[in-house]
Amino acid sequence: MIELSCLCGQLRVELAKRPNYIHECNCTLCRKTGARWGYFHPSEAKVSGASQGYSRSDKADPAAEIRFCASCGATTHFTLTAEAAAKFGNTMMGANMLLADDAKLTGVELRYPDGRAW
Repeated sequence: MIELSCLCGQLRVELAKRPNYIHECNCTLCRKTGARWGYFHPSEAKVSGASQGYSRSDKADPAAEIRFCASCGATTHFTLTAEAAAKFGNTMMGANMLLADDAKLTGVELRYPDGRAW
């Protein structure tokens, strides 16, 4: 199991397994939230604590809602928007792997997708 938490420790994400890979995306959202994403099925994660959400306002149909701590503001994870889940199924969420213990991620491939081009 991998445990993530925000800076103040109020918001936690417990992951059942290691991610297959980690994305460090260069899109505006990922750069400004300061996240490296590991992807999981929602059943593989347990989120506890109070969070707030934000979906991109510069996209007509945003697929992700970024979740962050209501107290310290650290970005912890994202979920699919209701519209995206209805369209594609609720099959994916992302966790900010920068909040994990580095030792738990040794050997996991780090990928650099060109999110600016999407």
